[in-house]
Amino acid sequence: MSEGGRDQADELVTAYKAILSDIIDLRPSGTRQRLAVALGKHRSFVTQITSPAYATPLPSRHLGTIFQVCHFSEDEKTRFLGAYERAHPGKLPEARGGGGLRHLSIMVPDLGDEKRNRALDEAISAFVQKVAAIADGGGS
Repeated sequence: MSEGGRDQADELVTAYKAILSDIIDLRPSGTRQRLAVALGKHRSFVTQITSPAYATPLPSRHLGTIFQVCHFSEDEKTRFLGAYERAHPGKLPEARGGGGLRHLSIMVPDLGDEKRNRALDEAISAFVQKVAAIADGGGS
């Protein structure tokens, strides 16, 4: 890709990430951490995929989780998806498919340490994401 094409692609990614960042900023404190747990990722990953300051594109497979955790309104979703489609033409069918997420609460031991508790939460979330990917035929 040429330098000019790369700049334009980066601008399109920045545009949808700015919309996402604005939406998340309107949500309660802790939303980014809840998103990290739901995605089974570290909070730094969430920062990279949601901040316009980073050129890292947002993988379409995470859109459904983001919409659910961040409680997007239909207007927010439409605006965001329009910008996402401009940046990544043809990637939305994957994002729009599936989408059948549901919330499940479980009781886990309190390990007495915030860092260890977070690590346990992330490990459980990652496990569930992998099981779901296998069930959908996409995991290995």
